[in-house]
Amino acid sequence: MTTQSWTVRALPTEVRPLRDEVAQFVAARGVDSDAMQDLRLALSEAVSNVVRHAYVGTDPGLLTVEVDVLPSELRVVVRDHGGGLRPRPDSPGAGLGLPLMASLATRFEVGERPEGGTEVRMGFARRQRVAA
Repeated sequence: MTTQSWTVRALPTEVRPLRDEVAQFVAARGVDSDAMQDLRLALSEAVSNVVRHAYVGTDPGLLTVEVDVLPSELRVVVRDHGGGLRPRPDSPGAGLGLPLMASLATRFEVGERPEGGTEVRMGFARRQRVAA
């Protein structure tokens, strides 16, 4: 298992560079293109959700992405230290991010962290390479 984590401020300008760094890390470990596409889109959604929702009414705090590359699965965790899960009638989003992440991942969980904030856990199946 190979694990890497990144911590950045929850700013819109961090979404793309963070997603690209994670994708480069995963690609360097031989992850197939199908898993990569799903990971990139789901990760963009998860990080964008932190940027939009986690620190409403406060200065942007930190977000952490942790990736475990296993032989049969990619495990991705996105954490923040914000306000946690709560209804947002003023939400600027369409409400499609969580269902999209759930449809892209083979395993998906979201919940509040005991120390505050939200944690999104996603798993992406890796295709086994067939020896020629």
